[in-house]
Order: sequence, then structure tokens, then C-alpha cells
Amino acid sequence: MSVEEIYNGIYEIKADDRSTLATKNLTPGMSVYGERLIIEDDVEYRQWDPKRSKLGAMALKKFEIPLEYDSAVLYLGAASGTTVSHVSDILRDGIVYAVEFSPRTMRDLIQLCDKRPNIIPILADANKPQSYAHIVEKVDVIFQDVAQPNQAEIAAINSKYFLEQDGQLMLSIKSRSIDTVASPKKVFKEEVRKLESGFDVEFEVLQRKELDPFHEDHLGLIAKMFVDEEED
Repeated sequence: MSVEEIYNGIYEIKADDRSTLATKNLTPGMSVYGERLIIEDDVEYRQWDPKRSKLGAMALKKFEIPLEYDSAVLYLGAASGTTVSHVSDILRDGIVYAVEFSPRTMRDLIQLCDKRPNIIPILADANKPQSYAHIVEKVDVIFQDVAQPNQAEIAAINSKYFLEQDGQLMLSIKSRSIDTVASPKKVFKEEVRKLESGFDVEFEVLQRKELDPFHEDHLGLIAKMFVDEEED
């Protein structure tokens, strides 16, 4: 078995000609969603299923994942915490603000946070960042995975509130949540156009790739806010 760190805190484990994505377990001996625990050289890793995680899929699709061990991250669309738990593993000296709208799902997320103090659960609507502006500090990275029609707008307004000037936005765009009839490629093109020039916050898209075969009709992208130096 071999273990290689492919990004900060993200590992590829190879054994018997098979590769597994993984993170070091912040809470050894405990799995979160039934994932396999792997021990190598007295270190415990958690298998990361890219079919259950847009961020995991982006790692395997060779995105330049901008997470550091001490990053502050705003995660929009945290659900019950499957991917958030892996972000928690990575941010051993950092913090992740996990925003989720569903009270039922939030109960599961809170149970996860009881064991992982670097996750701050926030029950809120990602359309209304002003409702959690008193909780969330400026962050290095925003990761968004929300199945709503105005996905680009949500990313823009949260970035305006919370993203550091040199921070990065990681966005998973689900085309069928925006338009069930139009071709996904057309939807993706329009959402990217909105990000680049459709709001009072503009972005430079650094990377974009579709997330198949892990997630059909999804586009992943990484962007940074455009800063007008004349206004600095």
C-alpha cells in the first residue's frame, strides 16, 4: 500500500492496482457515513467517495484545490455533513462554517459537530447571507453545493459578504436545478457568464470541468473575485 498527499490534507491511497481518495481522520476510530477506515503506518484515513461528494469529484478531476490546513471556509449546502466532514479533516488548524437550510438535516449535522469542533453549524438560507453575517468571518474559500435555480447569484452575494480579496470560490453547478429542459452545456455557459459579468461582484474563472462520471449534469468551477485596483 502506498499513500500520496495530492493536495493539502487530501490523499491518494493505492493498493492492489486500485486507488482510493482519502483524508486523515480527525476523530480516529469513527466513521461519518459508513466510509471505510484505512490504517497505514499508524495513521488512520477515511475513504472519500467522489460519487457522494462534489468536492471529492473535483479533486479527482485534477482541480487545484485551494484548501490549506489553517483555511477558513464557508460551506453553502452542508446537508448532513458528508463532504463537510472531509473538509474538517483537512482544516486541522482551520474552521468551516457549514450553512444548511433544512432543520431535519441540520440535526444530523449538529451531531457531527459535537465531535468536530472546527465545524460551526448554521441553520440559514444561503440566499440571505445577512442573516449569518454576525457569525461568519472573512473566509479564504467558499464552497457551494446548493440545488437552487439562482446558484450563481447565491455564490456572488455570499462572496461579496465573506470572501477575502485573494480568496477563491469553488462552485458546483447542477444544471437540472436551473433548467430541466435546456442542455446542460447551455446552462453552464450562462451561469459562467453571470459570474463573470452579471452581478455587482465579478469573477475570473480559473478552472471549469464537468463532474461526470461522478455527478451527471454538474459543472465544477474555481474562480476568484475580480478586484478593480483603481478602487483599492
